[in-house]
Amino acid sequence: MKKAQSMSSPAKTETPSSKRYRPADSPGTTSPAGKDIVDILESIDKRLSSFDARLSLVEILHREFQSLKESLEFSQKQVETLAAENATLRDSVKSLTENVTQLNIENKKIKETVMDLQARSMRDNLVFSGIPESAGEDPETTVRSFIKIHLKLPEDTVKNIGFERVPRIGAPKTGSGRPRPIVAKFGHFKQKEQVKSRGRELKGTDFSVNDQFPREILEQRRVLFPVRRSFIQKGSRAVIAVDRLYVDGQLYRDPGITPCLY
Repeated sequence: MKKAQSMSSPAKTETPSSKRYRPADSPGTTSPAGKDIVDILESIDKRLSSFDARLSLVEILHREFQSLKESLEFSQKQVETLAAENATLRDSVKSLTENVTQLNIENKKIKETVMDLQARSMRDNLVFSGIPESAGEDPETTVRSFIKIHLKLPEDTVKNIGFERVPRIGAPKTGSGRPRPIVAKFGHFKQKEQVKSRGRELKGTDFSVNDQFPREILEQRRVLFPVRRSFIQKGSRAVIAVDRLYVDGQLYRDPGITPCLY
């Protein structure tokens, strides 16, 4: 009986103290579950740090965006102000342009009026060109002699011609050269036309008798003379009246030639 009891000894039981000192639970060791938690916490901490950094960057970008927005709004206001000023300037320029256009129209009308008055004041004038000039001469006597000799008007007719004034044009010339023309203002238009009609007698000579016109009309007539000559060579009847050319009774119109008087 005693031998049997020794052979079948009771099994060992674990006590709290024996559990406390198991190698797996000894100090300096971490269970797998605890290590995972630490890793998770460290990962969360890293992510939070990264999130803070990104949040700081977002704040910086937000401030820059706000600054850019304010700058853009300021620029927009400046653009609107400049646009308003530009619109005002455009209106001013338009008004000035209209004023200048109106002034040009009025100035043109004034020039035409002055030219018309000049032409009317010269209506009774004839310009005698090529008559020799002598010292101490009386231009009126010279003109009367010229009309009688070269235009072949009777002496009685010449004596009855009335002149208002008969001067030479321009300052006296020294030395040789073409003599200054004489402007004779007739007292009666019919007498002036009578003398002018005798101009055909001067064909082939160095003398000429012409109406007096303002400078602008003279320049216009110089342009028309070659045109008139070309029409005459073609067999047409062409006549220049003041600053207009009539061909076979019709007013000649050329886009490049504008009459001085309207």
